Amino acid sequence: MDWNKTKTIFIIVFSILNVFLYKLYLDRVMETQNVQVMGKTSIEESLGLDNITFTGLPPATKDSSYVSAKIVTFTKEQTKNLENQTIDILNGTYLQSEMDIPISVRNGKGEYAFTEFLSKYVRNGMEYVLWKVNEEEQQALFFQKVNNRPIYFSPDAMLVIHWDEEGKVTNYEQRMFGEFVDFNRKKDLLSPIEAIGSLSSRGHLSPNSKIVGMKLGYSTLVQLTETQVFAPTWHVRVELKDGKMEDHFIHAVEGKVIEFQEPVDDDHE
Repeated sequence: MDWNKTKTIFIIVFSILNVFLYKLYLDRVMETQNVQVMGKTSIEESLGLDNITFTGLPPATKDSSYVSAKIVTFTKEQTKNLENQTIDILNGTYLQSEMDIPISVRNGKGEYAFTEFLSKYVRNGMEYVLWKVNEEEQQALFFQKVNNRPIYFSPDAMLVIHWDEEGKVTNYEQRMFGEFVDFNRKKDLLSPIEAIGSLSSRGHLSPNSKIVGMKLGYSTLVQLTETQVFAPTWHVRVELKDGKMEDHFIHAVEGKVIEFQEPVDDDHE
C-alpha cells in the first residue's frame, strides 16, 4: 500500500469535510440570526397591535454574572464615628438611628436632596440609591447597590429615612450586604425588547401603555441564613393610559416575571 498516496487522500477528504462542516456552521449562524430578527420584528408588531410604545431603550447588555453576598453584622465600633446620632443595633444586622439634632434634606426649591445626608450620616451611605419618596408617610426608601446596580426589594439591603413636618431627618433604619462576589460564568441576558416582549406575552402590559424607563439591577435568587445570591433583573417602568405608573421586574436570564411586596413600615421590620 502506497502510504504517501493514502495520506494525501486522507488530507483531501478531511479538507473537504472541514469545508462542509464550516458551511453547515455558517448556515446555522445565518438561521439563528434570521430567527432573532424575526423574533424582534414579531415582538414589535405584537406591541404595536396593543399600542404599547417605547422610546430610548437602554443598550443591550451582552452578559452579566450572578452575585453572592453576606449580610453585614453591625458593631458599635463600626458606627462610633457616625456623628449627631444615637445608634441601636438589633440582632446584629438591623441598625436604628435617632438623630440628636434633625438634619434638613430639603433644598431651596422644597425638593428632597439626600446626597449630603447619605455621605455624612449613614455608614456606606453612597452605596444606596433612592427608590421612592413617600410624602404622606414622610419617608424615603433606598436600595443598596452592587456593581453600581440596585438590589430590588431585598429587606436586607434597604435604607429607610424618616423626616418631620419641616423636612428634617429624625431617624433612619438600615440593613446592608458586604463581601460581594461575582460567581458562575457570565450569562447571556435578555435584550430590553425581549424583556418587554416577555412581559407583554404574559399579560403584564396594558394596551395603550408606554415604556418610559428600563434599568438593570439584581433580585434575590437564593436566600440562606447569612448569604444570598442575586440574579440580574430588568426593571421596567410603565405609564398607563390614565397616567398612572407601574413597575415590573423580570429575570434577565430566565425571562420569568418577578413580583415583589412593598415593604411594610414597621419599627422592627
